[in-house]
Amino acid sequence: MVQVDAKILENRELGSQRYKMALSAPQIGCQAKPGQFIHVRVSKGFLPLLRRPFSVHRVQGQKIEILYKVVGKGTEILSRKKGGEYLDILGPLGKGYQLPSATSKISDIILVAGGTGVASLLFLAESISVANPELSILVLVGAKNREELLCEGDFRRLGCRVEVATENGTRGYKGLVSELLEKCLPLSGDRPKPIVFACGPSEMLKMIGKISRKHRFPCQVSLEERLACGVGACLGCVVKTKGSTYTYKRVCKDGPVFDAGELIWE
Repeated sequence: MVQVDAKILENRELGSQRYKMALSAPQIGCQAKPGQFIHVRVSKGFLPLLRRPFSVHRVQGQKIEILYKVVGKGTEILSRKKGGEYLDILGPLGKGYQLPSATSKISDIILVAGGTGVASLLFLAESISVANPELSILVLVGAKNREELLCEGDFRRLGCRVEVATENGTRGYKGLVSELLEKCLPLSGDRPKPIVFACGPSEMLKMIGKISRKHRFPCQVSLEERLACGVGACLGCVVKTKGSTYTYKRVCKDGPVFDAGELIWE
């Protein structure tokens, strides 16, 4: 982990209050792994007091990218930042996705994204494509409507197969992306199980966790939780996990990526 003043290279609106920001942060980019995040101080004053966490969306040379939606005061301030300004950021933080080894008996990789949960999955897809180019990657992207779908073209340019789901049916499958996942699972019991990586709202991840238990495939989920310190000190972001009875783990330090089977969904 390092703390740097990162220069903003670009802060571009993608539509529907979604933004992509590029930052010059080579000290963080060279260490970052898919699923990790950065902690951003969006203002030099005391309001808002807490930093804001953002998944590392992409690493390209000396720059890193984040993808975010304006949902409150902090992200609204961030959306007004211009190229040439600087942001105080900490990173990379957290535990990321565990990539499959070259010798893993896996038939397919399935990435499931809900809304801006797509942010960390593009970095993951790029990393898998480099490390295991022979693996097939299916990406399922979900949103409320077609205007809120993100990164579909980026995944296709990587050579991934992409299917989309919108809740109102304006694009692709009409319904939840978790429903689309179950429809896309291989039916043959002879094939190796796919490995699923998912990021999105908690209800979506809860459903995917149930599907993974039902079909018995390995599944990693990246939790979207409110974070305070971001480094595991304040214990404000704990989730309940399985143990001899149960135990609590910190999303910012022990996660944000967890094996779906270890979480107790409430």
